[in-house]
Amino acid sequence: MHGDDGSQKESLGLIAGRGVYPALVARAARRAGVDLLSTVAFVGETDPEIEQLSSRVEWLRVGQLGSLLRFFRRSGVSRAIMAGAVAPAHLFDLRPDLKALLLLARLKVRNATTIFGAIAEELRGAGVLLLPATTYLEDELAPAGHFGGPSLRPRQKEDGEFGFRMAKEIARLDIGQSLVVKQGTVLAVEAFEGTDKTLERGGGLGRGKAVLIKVSKPEQDFRFDVPVIGRQTIEMARRSGVALIVCEAGKTLILEKEKVVQLAEELGISLYGMREGGENA
Repeated sequence: MHGDDGSQKESLGLIAGRGVYPALVARAARRAGVDLLSTVAFVGETDPEIEQLSSRVEWLRVGQLGSLLRFFRRSGVSRAIMAGAVAPAHLFDLRPDLKALLLLARLKVRNATTIFGAIAEELRGAGVLLLPATTYLEDELAPAGHFGGPSLRPRQKEDGEFGFRMAKEIARLDIGQSLVVKQGTVLAVEAFEGTDKTLERGGGLGRGKAVLIKVSKPEQDFRFDVPVIGRQTIEMARRSGVALIVCEAGKTLILEKEKVVQLAEELGISLYGMREGGENA
């Protein structure tokens, strides 16, 4: 897109869900030279702060796919990022417009992956390339090895490695991407309820010595589905009795990384990044 002076303007579309994630993407994109940020925000989901960070904002309800595509077309958007979750209940309580109805009618299985995958195809058909949701935030990905909180004890390292293998299996089966272990026993497995509820159940059983593991799926689509750890995860781990969080290095986004590491230090929660086949694989 060209500015009034004829210069080339860097343009980006942002589909903004809940939490701090969209604002982090917006700020990082601006630092990377994006001049025109056209944001689709959702009523009841997106933090209004996004208006201060965007060139233009279109407030929609979840399911207004036609309006989203028209807004991006009017704004001259050819690249977009989807950042921040939409409440799972809203995905199952859609009030779709005609465009979204036709999309849903084509889906044999309706879950977050199939719905967002179909939306990505609709965007591509409208000339909009959906970028990985980690774009501009590569420095916020989990590193390999210990990166926050107390050093690991040998038993914790063993539990982390065991839990990582188990978590990869449930992820492969598309059950969930997190689980809680203690002393070689799986205490809780994530399903539809999400990581926080899994932490509550597993941490309660672990009595202060449990380990949370969070991984990616084998065919993870990072355009709209990124494993995430934030300050809320650290606080929930502390309340639930989880002493160590193991995440997949290079594939888990640490939202507000410096603040997360600082909070982990304060609360005594260890943070560790692992890769399949070994931490340095």
